Amino acid sequence: MDNYVRIFDTTLRDGEQSPGATMTSAEKLEVARALARMGVDVIEAGFPAASPDDLEAVRRIAAEVGNPGDGARPPIICGLARCSRGDIEKAWEGVRPASRPRIHTFIATSDIHLQYKLKMTRQQVVEKVVEMVGYARSLCPEVEFSPEDAGRSDPQFLYTVLEEAIRAGATTLNIPDTVGYTTPEEFGELIAGIRRNTPGIENCTISVHCHDDLGLATANTLAGIHAGARQAEVTINGIGERAGNTSLEEVVMALHTRRPKFDLATGIDTTQIMRLSRLVSNYTGIVVQPNKAIVGANAFAHEAGIHQDGMLKHQQTYEIMLPATVGVSQSRLVLGKHSGRHALKTRLQEMGLSLDEAALDLVFERFKALADKKKTIADADLEALVSTELYQPCEVYILDGLQVACGTMGMPTATVRLRGPEGLQVQAAVGTGPVDAAYKAVDAIVQAQNTLLEFSIHAVTEGIDALGEVTVRIEARDGQGTLDAQKETDQPRTFGGYGADTDIIVASVKAYLAALNKLLVATGLYGSIETAAVQTVAS
Repeated sequence: MDNYVRIFDTTLRDGEQSPGATMTSAEKLEVARALARMGVDVIEAGFPAASPDDLEAVRRIAAEVGNPGDGARPPIICGLARCSRGDIEKAWEGVRPASRPRIHTFIATSDIHLQYKLKMTRQQVVEKVVEMVGYARSLCPEVEFSPEDAGRSDPQFLYTVLEEAIRAGATTLNIPDTVGYTTPEEFGELIAGIRRNTPGIENCTISVHCHDDLGLATANTLAGIHAGARQAEVTINGIGERAGNTSLEEVVMALHTRRPKFDLATGIDTTQIMRLSRLVSNYTGIVVQPNKAIVGANAFAHEAGIHQDGMLKHQQTYEIMLPATVGVSQSRLVLGKHSGRHALKTRLQEMGLSLDEAALDLVFERFKALADKKKTIADADLEALVSTELYQPCEVYILDGLQVACGTMGMPTATVRLRGPEGLQVQAAVGTGPVDAAYKAVDAIVQAQNTLLEFSIHAVTEGIDALGEVTVRIEARDGQGTLDAQKETDQPRTFGGYGADTDIIVASVKAYLAALNKLLVATGLYGSIETAAVQTVAS
């Protein structure tokens, strides 16, 4: 038995049967080209008898992708057909332009399908298989036969059907677990039993086609391969009927990553997996779940502090494959509430910010407080934190508490508690809105005469939990400390302030206080303007 596993991709046929996943002919052609570039052995281009558009799509793929014209070995182009002359003729019409065409015909073999769907006896099914497989073989040199619902079929009857299919000219025998019913042990034994008990099987390729109704599609496929199957029928992102099909990326990367275990190979260029995953997702409109193996957004992302620390020390501590192997540029250390100090320091360094230990302690404390409010911390959030914590002047007044009440009923009211030279001070005020009320309460405590010149607000990141960023600019009035008319040429008259928080009112008060603190220091009443004790320096 050889050690090469053919990859039969049915994204364009079974995958397209996912609700809402229908693709246009042009989109199918683009996906087929991408599959061929990736090294797929067989492309099941569609079900030609389903509609004229499907027939045309199969024909076009067969003509263009099945005949590359550049000397490269083209993939086999396959069309699906029920065991009926009309279907088989349509399938042949579709795949005929390909240099390597294949007709794939099927009929159910489980008793439940025979009784309720086909209303046929076992003998009638055998006769139909012999007739239709023979007819397909008279048209096409490659014929694949599938006993639908093989996973729930009587094994002895299955052996008989497969034997007759071989005699009629089938070159590939596909064993489908159509409803995802079997377990890996059962499915592996089914394949092993077929190999032991089907005369002529040594002259055919055994294929496996598993569905994911119980979440076992990939495990069943690998069990079938381990038992001797040498073709795996899969789809990109695992899309397909109901819960989907076996995922191409999972099977291929399992064989690739566990090569010593299986000692098997495929012809897939794994570095194209992620690109093709995104292409199919875009065309079908089916979003890949974040925790999807191999191609999910979180497949190479780490948030837990222990994992991040391990990854920073050695990649293989928490990753069994390199991201580049599947076309991902690099692993991501996702900063959130589970992240540690090591990961934060590394990310800040990657952003060009090198902090000493005291500065890192200050930013890390604020980072943890923000992470309790947001699921994920973006780079823009970190920049805002660093600006807020490390580039503000020495603080004369610090916000210690804020409570606001506003809405369509009543008057907007704000109560502010500040920590300053006189200790804790609390003041309430009414304004035209919550920000105006808060600023009036601050003015009542700080007593720094000024005029608000500019007030700007925007979200640092996207989403309802975004960090809000506020910048203000104030102008000192004459008579404030030493900032009188005689000193205007020596001292600045305008001061900017910046604040960031998930609560935009809090961010607004922080920004206002930052500007007021600069004004107070500039008056000479509270020392000189200086940045925080710890300075951030670009690395």
